[in-house]
Amino acid sequence: MSKIIVQRRALLLGSAAAALAPATAFATSDVGKPAPAFSAADSNGKTWSLADLKGKVVVLETSNQDCPYVRKHYNSANMQTQQRDAAAKGVVWLTVASSAPGEQGFVTAAEANDLTRKRNAAPAAFLLDPQSRIARAYGATVTPHMYVIDASGTLVYRGGIDSIPSSNVADVPKATQYVRVALDQVLAGKPVTEASTRPYGCSLKYGNNAA
Repeated sequence: MSKIIVQRRALLLGSAAAALAPATAFATSDVGKPAPAFSAADSNGKTWSLADLKGKVVVLETSNQDCPYVRKHYNSANMQTQQRDAAAKGVVWLTVASSAPGEQGFVTAAEANDLTRKRNAAPAAFLLDPQSRIARAYGATVTPHMYVIDASGTLVYRGGIDSIPSSNVADVPKATQYVRVALDQVLAGKPVTEASTRPYGCSLKYGNNAA
């Protein structure tokens, strides 16, 4: 094996490890406690707040359209299928773009709507969080970082969308779909058995949270 190939593999492994590593500089929301409040406008100008969604099960999905880990779940239709299945069960699924302006993953309202159409996505709304307020409140570190909030407003799941931390579409059907399992358990009135898992993805590009 050539030295160049070895170096490339080492670099790839290092990148994967970085994608898995938690960012301890930001607070983390606690499972089993009230989910952090948030309020943000969506890509159509409507304001969404967690307080207004009390009584509904809510999913938060941090997103970055250029991240290969995000693309894995959209190119395989895993994300869209889960969005539609959740909506059919009365769950409010919110895609959140928390990248800063000028950073990878930032989108305007028009770009967010275009992405939704192109990806055939079906979230209840695409929230715009360019100052990363929602991301900071929840301690989101990567895209996609997933959260499930029950009807009482309690955070019941945080972590990865599934169990295989790769960007390979072929891994989707082999993985345990953590978010799907968590939703099924919550909707059945059961505790979430794996309430906190290690998220994986591209590092979230935080913005300035000043007003």
